[in-house]
Amino acid sequence: MKLKQTILIIAIILVIILIGWLLFGYYQKLTYHVSNPIATIEVENYGAIKVELYPDMAPNTVANFIKLAQNGSYNNSTFHRVVKDFMIQGGSMKGDSTSSPTLQDLDINNDAEEYCIEGEMAANGHSENTLRHEEGVLSMARVDYTSLSSTLTKESYNSGNSQFFIMTKNTPSLNGLYAAFGRVIEGMDIVHQIENTELSVNKNEETGEETTTDSPVNPPKITSITVETFGVDYGMPETMEPFDQQSWMYEQLGIQY
Repeated sequence: MKLKQTILIIAIILVIILIGWLLFGYYQKLTYHVSNPIATIEVENYGAIKVELYPDMAPNTVANFIKLAQNGSYNNSTFHRVVKDFMIQGGSMKGDSTSSPTLQDLDINNDAEEYCIEGEMAANGHSENTLRHEEGVLSMARVDYTSLSSTLTKESYNSGNSQFFIMTKNTPSLNGLYAAFGRVIEGMDIVHQIENTELSVNKNEETGEETTTDSPVNPPKITSITVETFGVDYGMPETMEPFDQQSWMYEQLGIQY
C-alpha cells in the first residue's frame, strides 16, 4: 500500500513539473523579444555612428544593407554627397553617385551583374513602412526616372541598391516616397559634423560667379560598416534587374539596339 502511495506521489510531482515546464515555455514565447539589428558606421577621423535598423518596416531593405555590410562592400566607401539642412549620402561602391553594386557585393559567389531592390515605402504599396524622414532617419537613395517620363514611376521607386542617406533635418516631403529603414541612436553629432564638411565650388569662367556643389572637398571615408544582428539571420535580399535607361531611350526614338 505504501509503495502505491509513493508511486502516486512521484507521478503527481512529475505531472506538476511537466505542467510547470510547459507553462514556462509558453511564457517564454509570449515574452520573447528579438532586438532590432544595430549597424555601426565607422567614419575615418570622425568616429562611429550607430543606427538601429527596422526589419518590421522594410525587411528586404534591411536584409540588403546587412548583407552588403557583412560582405565588406561598404568598406572604404565615402559620404560622397552632402546637402546642409537636408541629408548626407553614402554607400556608393566606387565613392561617387553613379556606380552601382553587383550581386557579388552581396555574395562573392554570385555573378557580377548589377541589381536593384523593390522600394519598400507607402507610395510603392508598402503601407507597413510608417517611418518618417525626421532628423537621424536612415533611408535608401534611388533614381528619379520621372524626369524622362511620368510613366517611369515604378522604375524610379524600384531603383535602390546600396546607396543610403541620413537625414540631418525633418523633411516631410520625402515621407512615403523613399524607403526609410533605420534611425541613428548614437553619433548624431558626427552626422552634423559631416554635414558641415567643406564642399567644392564651381566657378563660372565667364562671370566669375562661384556656386557651391554637394560634393565634399575631402569626402568623409567610411572605413567599415558592421551589424550586430543578435543571432538572427536576415538572409539574402530579393533582387531585381535594374531599369535599362539606354534601351528605353532607343525604344522611344524607334532605334533598334
